[in-house]
Amino acid sequence: MGGMETSGTAPDAGLTPYSGLTPDLVLDALESVGFRGDGRLLALNSYENRVYQVWMEEGAPVVAKFYRPARWSDAQILEEHGFALELAEREIPVVAPLVLEGAKTLHAFGAFRFAVYPKRGGRTPELEDRETLEWMGRFIGRIHAVGALKPFVERPALDIASFGTEPRVFLLSHGFIPHDLLDAWKSVVEQALDGVARCYARAGELRVLRLHGDCHAGNVLWTEEGEQRGPHFVDFDDCRTGPRCRTCGCCSRATAPRWAGLADVLAGYEDFHEFDARELNLIEALRTLRLIHYSAWLAGAGTTRRFPRPFPGSTPSATGRTASSSCASRSR
Repeated sequence: MGGMETSGTAPDAGLTPYSGLTPDLVLDALESVGFRGDGRLLALNSYENRVYQVWMEEGAPVVAKFYRPARWSDAQILEEHGFALELAEREIPVVAPLVLEGAKTLHAFGAFRFAVYPKRGGRTPELEDRETLEWMGRFIGRIHAVGALKPFVERPALDIASFGTEPRVFLLSHGFIPHDLLDAWKSVVEQALDGVARCYARAGELRVLRLHGDCHAGNVLWTEEGEQRGPHFVDFDDCRTGPRCRTCGCCSRATAPRWAGLADVLAGYEDFHEFDARELNLIEALRTLRLIHYSAWLAGAGTTRRFPRPFPGSTPSATGRTASSSCASRSR
């Protein structure tokens, strides 16, 4: 499949900070793969990576995505690209990376790896609208039908170990939990993971498949333009192997009541892919795992200097407290 080769491996081992990703470097990187910008850049929302809309001297703007150093291997990124391209080839509305000279989608410039995407416009879908939810369900069903054709080899799985047990160990072993909350936190997380395990037991043997991994409203662009009307799925950076209900549950979580919204999603979903009702036992279990995983993700952000401004107190102190929790303790 086109796009499954890389133009080189960037020297990620030193965790080069994004402070080195200057506008000049962004423009030079794009020019190295044939895109000459006119100097205008717009930073787009992205927590892990750096993503820019870049205007060209000729032609339409493009979107350049610079991967966080050392987060994913080349093979894992290429598997992400391959999945998106596979979906696009089947005329499923996803924004896939551009396949450039040499059938490459992943490129290296300086200390960074990057990919180039076509610019797609759109708005956030109205998840309170039943027709929109059913429409979303149809395309999620098509994505999952393709995702079930073969497994990921390099991408991680979404399971109790990776989203529950390992984050708990990380938080405890690095002293992120304040000492005065440690016993209570351990008890709550143990109770939560016990409940998750029971939910998985009720669900029985699962059929896992390739998923978008982060399919929420912010990663869906809704357009009203002619034949392209409807959802366009973007940002497959977190694609993983996991149960089908993971994506269906995420897309219905903003509705009220929640389960009514899920029923609308599944009504469209089952037009294209089978859904096992036993997986409904996993909806709240997966939400719980996401909260535990997110806590560890935020904590790790402090140790790797990802977010020094939004989370200035996220680095552990010598006592095992974060700076912010220590200040709160002194104020009491």
